[in-house]
Amino acid sequence: MNEKISIVLAQIDLIVGDISGNTARILEYCERVKVESDADLIVFPELSISGYPPEDLLLHSGLKRRIAEAVELIRQNVRGIAVLVGFPEYTQDHIFNSCAVYNNGKELIRYRKHALPNYSVFDEKRYFTPGSETAVFELHGIKIGINICEDIWYSKPARLSKSAGAQLIIVINGSPYQKDGQNIRESTIKRRISEVKIPIVYLNLVGGQDELIFDGASFVMNEKGDVTYRAPAFEETIACIEFERIQKTIVPMSNSIEPKLEEIESIYKALVKGTRDYISKHNFPGVVLGLSGGIDSALTLAIACDAIGSDNVRAVMMPFKYTSKMSLEDAQLQSSILNIQYDILPIETLYDAANNLLLPIFDGAKVDATEENIQSRARCILLMAISNKTGLMLLTTGNKSEMAVGYATLYGDMAGGFAPIKDCTKTMVKKLAEYRNSLNEVIPQRVIDREPSAELRENQQDSDSLPPYDLLDPILEAFVEEDLSVLEIVERGYDKTLVTRILEMVKRNEYKRRQAPPGIRISNRAFGRDWRYPITSGYNFPD
Repeated sequence: MNEKISIVLAQIDLIVGDISGNTARILEYCERVKVESDADLIVFPELSISGYPPEDLLLHSGLKRRIAEAVELIRQNVRGIAVLVGFPEYTQDHIFNSCAVYNNGKELIRYRKHALPNYSVFDEKRYFTPGSETAVFELHGIKIGINICEDIWYSKPARLSKSAGAQLIIVINGSPYQKDGQNIRESTIKRRISEVKIPIVYLNLVGGQDELIFDGASFVMNEKGDVTYRAPAFEETIACIEFERIQKTIVPMSNSIEPKLEEIESIYKALVKGTRDYISKHNFPGVVLGLSGGIDSALTLAIACDAIGSDNVRAVMMPFKYTSKMSLEDAQLQSSILNIQYDILPIETLYDAANNLLLPIFDGAKVDATEENIQSRARCILLMAISNKTGLMLLTTGNKSEMAVGYATLYGDMAGGFAPIKDCTKTMVKKLAEYRNSLNEVIPQRVIDREPSAELRENQQDSDSLPPYDLLDPILEAFVEEDLSVLEIVERGYDKTLVTRILEMVKRNEYKRRQAPPGIRISNRAFGRDWRYPITSGYNFPD
């Protein structure tokens, strides 16, 4: 009986629906690891063959056939090393979130996920049937149990594994990033270990998938709940972990332990990775965005350059009579620092043409937000024309505070293919800009320091239309992320009239958010797949 086993954790970036591509990568890693090491088992993340989450692709009959072919290809071709791989398993009447271990043409064990998350961004009960059987397999005399993601958040699946003889549990995951998520994961695993008293291997997916970003940060804990290995966040990593039998205990040998990232650094890396993957997985040659001289577009530009390189980024300044000299100077300075392609396209002639055309209809009407929106939509015409002609994807630069209260122009500055900072409040945008400049200054400091303004009328400031962001953002966070009522928010010290006004603004602008581009989810609740308020609603916020 061997006294040691080696398990390779493949923390990799996969593409949802690319069955042949994902399978090819799995086979490639199996062959590489077999050649380069004497590892006994290689482990891949949850639903690694289909990518996670496959959503309604699971209902497409063609996917069922492709998955079956891919599983068979892996079973037949992986030799000299065992492989644990995840996939949707189809039976006559059900679909299971499953995984299996293959070794030299044989299936050693199959496991079906027990706990199906159906909250926040998850809706697995729409697709999958829960499993109920425990899976424990033996490798060189060591008994290994399997859990899949949500299973480990509950005591029962791990306890069942231990009762079935498991001396070690491997958990494969597709766990999306959110602020403080790593601390929550590790405390949860430590709690499970305190119950079962055996080591746990936690392997997580990495990469961007639409609004979701998977941060990896896989780890191993020993039977005492101490971390013995932690992978870097937001990076593909292949790590070989050795386990040794010491008396009756399976002990993971010490390996590299990457430090956990501070919150702002982790958010910034999530935005960069999510942006990079969205662009690359859609095969865009690069991006274009409007650079206004304000902090939102400045941060978005920095993220884009960090994600795909300055050579692939184009920015356009579109000044009008309300655009300040400071904005012109700062946009020019940032474009020079980052060495991007930069164009200046004044919108006055386009704006005047639209107003002249509308003059018979607008005759006698007062100037109001309509004229401001025409400015924004004129800029959108130019940006979308550049996008169409060059193939560059248009990045939208709006933030969460604006999206919440509708301080954005539909078919204007809201238009685009992807919105990197969509889930970042204005307060968070400032922190992120300061963090990025701490690495090396790419955003002019006065862009960060200046009073926010849309510059759509003379001497305009955001505070003309909105409460100060130091009041607005915590109220929005309490409502959007914590689901608190007006009275509960007021109990935190905020004025009831102000709170009611803000919540009514959120309600009134749901129709805008439904038409906004996708953006990276970094909070506990983002506008998108985990925000499902009705557009048509008679509900108000008296309490």
